[in-house]
Amino acid sequence: MRKFIDDIDKREIYDLLYEANSLREKYKGKRVELCAIINAKSGRCSEDCVFCAQSSRYKTNSPVYPLINKDEILEKAKEAKKYKVKRFSIVISGKKSSNKELKKIAQYIEEIKKIGIHTCASLGLLEYDEICYLRDKGLERLHCNIETSERFFNKICTTHKFSDKIKTIDYAKRAGLSICSGGIFGMGESWIDRIDMANFLRDLNVDSVPINFLTPIVGTPLEKEKPLKPMEALRIIALFRVILPDKDIRICGGRPLLKDFSSWIFIAGANALMTGNYLTTSGRHYSDDLSFLENHGLEVDCVVS
Repeated sequence: MRKFIDDIDKREIYDLLYEANSLREKYKGKRVELCAIINAKSGRCSEDCVFCAQSSRYKTNSPVYPLINKDEILEKAKEAKKYKVKRFSIVISGKKSSNKELKKIAQYIEEIKKIGIHTCASLGLLEYDEICYLRDKGLERLHCNIETSERFFNKICTTHKFSDKIKTIDYAKRAGLSICSGGIFGMGESWIDRIDMANFLRDLNVDSVPINFLTPIVGTPLEKEKPLKPMEALRIIALFRVILPDKDIRICGGRPLLKDFSSWIFIAGANALMTGNYLTTSGRHYSDDLSFLENHGLEVDCVVS
């Protein structure tokens, strides 16, 4: 297995996909879980993540607005539930939530829970007591991407550390929350970085691994980075399925780069999708993804309520 992983960028693609698909079928069957997010606060972020349109350090066309109101969030959560989305996540920009924001978000989570959809949030670098507070209000899963390998992290962010993210994840695990953590690919990282990242997430024992492919955004330091080719993107998905065989491998931002090979994500090992819009880029409408799954003979792992 070690040689299999070390040579993953050189292996015959069809052999690799066969292995990944076999593991997906073994551990996940034909069920695919859908999640959706709402960009509940956008822009004005103090951090310097080189891929992010919401950093205040870069001149982009990303929208800028404060935390939105409860009614708008609940409307989006209800819409997601209608289209068989299992998890709905509140996402905000910034290094971490303020106390005032945290109290409002806790109220939103309480109301979302009543809709009958699983709750998730991506709120930056939180402390243990803050996570426990949200948990007691109904938060079930915390999202905190590690983004890349520990070795490569300082190439994409200098305003906080890799260890800061791990501390937040550890706090969430101690609080009994489910963990969603993955990253972005196509930022200049090597295959060794990808392998190390997958092994790290395996050792962290996260529940869900979101895989995003970089969409270069004008105004960010990575604006001229060439998008990954479809087959390389599929190899990345397969790598994570092989290393984390029983976890949810979730395909999120950057799906359009797969072009004619978008349907191959399941053969490559994916068993979960983010549907609807993303943070600063458009995604696919819920109904399109439901048809997409139906056409592939796959079932939606949705909330029963």
